[in-house]
Amino acid sequence: MASLKDRIVDVLLARQLLTQQQLDELLALQKKSGGNLQKLLVEQGVLTEDDLVSAISEGLGIPPIALSRLKPDPELKTLVSREFAMQNLLVPVSRMGQRLTVAMADPLNIFIIDNLSAMTGLSIQPLVATQKDIQESIDRYYGTGVEETLREIVQETEFGDMEIVSDTAGEASDTGNLLKQAQETPVIKFTDSIVKTGVRLKASDIFIEPREKTVRVRYRVDGMLQEGSAPPRSLHTAIVSRIKVMSDLDIAERRIPQDGHFKLAMGERVIDFRVNILPSMYGPNVCMRIQDKGAISLDIQTLGFASQDLDRLKACAARPHGMLLATGPTGTGKTTTLYSLLRLIDSPEKNIVTVEDPVEFELKGINQVNVKADIGLTFSATLRSILRQDPDVIMVGEIRDTETADMAVKSALTGHLVLSTLHTNSAAGTVTRLVNMGVAPFLINSSVLVVIAQRLVRKVCKNCAKPYHPEIEIAKRLDLLDEQGKPLELMRPGGCNKCHQSGYSGREVIAEVLVFTPEIRNLVMKAATEHEIEQVARKEGMRTLREQGLSKAAAKVTSLEEVFRTTLGDMVE
Repeated sequence: MASLKDRIVDVLLARQLLTQQQLDELLALQKKSGGNLQKLLVEQGVLTEDDLVSAISEGLGIPPIALSRLKPDPELKTLVSREFAMQNLLVPVSRMGQRLTVAMADPLNIFIIDNLSAMTGLSIQPLVATQKDIQESIDRYYGTGVEETLREIVQETEFGDMEIVSDTAGEASDTGNLLKQAQETPVIKFTDSIVKTGVRLKASDIFIEPREKTVRVRYRVDGMLQEGSAPPRSLHTAIVSRIKVMSDLDIAERRIPQDGHFKLAMGERVIDFRVNILPSMYGPNVCMRIQDKGAISLDIQTLGFASQDLDRLKACAARPHGMLLATGPTGTGKTTTLYSLLRLIDSPEKNIVTVEDPVEFELKGINQVNVKADIGLTFSATLRSILRQDPDVIMVGEIRDTETADMAVKSALTGHLVLSTLHTNSAAGTVTRLVNMGVAPFLINSSVLVVIAQRLVRKVCKNCAKPYHPEIEIAKRLDLLDEQGKPLELMRPGGCNKCHQSGYSGREVIAEVLVFTPEIRNLVMKAATEHEIEQVARKEGMRTLREQGLSKAAAKVTSLEEVFRTTLGDMVE
C-alpha cells in the first residue's frame, strides 16, 4: 500500500500541480537540507497553501475545514494550551466522547498526534487547514497572547503597586531600578507580545502612548490605526525601559527625544524595528517602525503602477543622467518606489550610491550612507563627497532644503542619474516647490526627467468583499459605465477574521507620472501655473490620482470610499 506521502504526491501529479522534474528537484533539496516535503512545496513557490491543503485532503480522504466560521467550545482551551497550539500549528475543533477533532497544518505528523493524544488522554481525529488559517484561528480562539500576559503581570504584586518614576528627581539612583524592572520576565513577555502582535497584523508602526490614567497601544495596519490591548498605567515606565534596553538607549534619559533600533528573529525572518522615544506630558511616547523585508516587494512590476506608467518609468530610469522625483505625503511608499527603480537598473557595470536618513533597507551590491546631522554629515555634505566616488546613480533620501536641491540638480546636470523624494501633493506642484526652493526654471528643465506623485490605496479583502452597482447618476459622473451604459459592478468592503474586520487587506500604488516632454518644459520656462501644467500633461497621457484610483475601483481592486479617502475628494466634485 502506498504511503500517505506517496498518495499526496500522486494527487499533485494527477492534477498537474506538480511536475516530475519539480518533484525530483524537491526530493534532492530535501535530501540535502532536510525538512518536510509539504513545507518545501510552499516555500519554493511550487504550490499555494490552499492547493496543498486540497491535495492533502484528497490524499487522506478527509475534507478540509474552513476555520473562519469555526466557534470552538471554550472548554477545549483547558485540553490544549495556546503555546502547544502555536508550536505545533493546530487548533482544537470539537470533542465527542473520547475523540478530539483537531485542525492541523500537517496532519501527517504522527509525533504531534501521539503527543497530543498522550497529553489529553483522548484519541485524535485530524482535519486539514492552511497554516495561515490556523494561526488566525488561534488568535481568535485564545487571543493574541497579550491579554494572558497582561493578566499575569497584573497578578505580580511587585508590579501592581509600582509608581510612575519622577521625570526630575533621583534620576541617577533610579537607573538601577529601571534596569531591574525592564529585565523582569512578565515585562519582557508583555513587551514581546506587543511587538509580535504588530508583526502578525502586518503593521507598519506600533505606538505606545501614555495618558493621565491609562496607556494606549495602537497599530498602523494598511495605513489606518487600530487599538490593541493596553497595559496598566503603572507598567508604562517598565515597558519603555524594556524597549530602551532592546534598542541600546539610555534608560535614565527622559528629557530629550531618543532614536534607536533593534532586530527580532521570527522563524527564518529577521525584522528590523526603528524606535523613537518622544517625551510628552504624561511620559515618553514610543513609536516603533516595523521594517519587515520579507513582506515588502522591491519589484517595480508588483507595486500597482499602470502598464503605460511602468513603460514611462523604465524609459526614464534607463537614461544615463537626469532626475527622477517621487513625491507625496509621509508613508505613501516613495522610498519603496525608488528602491524598486534601483533594483531595476542595478548591474555590475554601475556604481550606485544612496544617502538616506536613515537607511531603511540594505540593498546588496549598492553603497548606502546613513546621514548623521549631529556630526555634520548632512545630505548636502554627503552629496559633495559622493561625487568624488565617481557614481553613476545617486539616490538622495529626501530633498529638504535649498542646498540639497541645488546639489541634486547639479549632480543630474553633470552626468549622474539622481533619484530622490520631495513633499508635494501633486506631480505638477513639484515645479512650484522646486522654484520656491530656489531652483531656476531652466535648471528644472535641464535636470528633471519625470515626477511620480503617489498614494497607497487599501485593497478590498477578497474573502469578504461584496459586489454592488452604484447609482446611475454617480456612475455617469465618475465614468463607471459599461458598454451598454449600465453602472459597472464594484466592490464594497465587508469584514471578516482574515482582514481583522476592516474589510481591506494590503495596499497598492496609485500615481500621477508626469514626464517632462518638450511641451511641459516650455510651460515651466513660461512660469505656467500648476493647473496649466496638469492640463497639458493630461492631454499627453498622464492620469491624475483620482482617475488612477477609479480605474482600480473599476477593476475591483479597491472601493470607491477608499479612492475618495485617499485622493482627498468628494463624490461630487
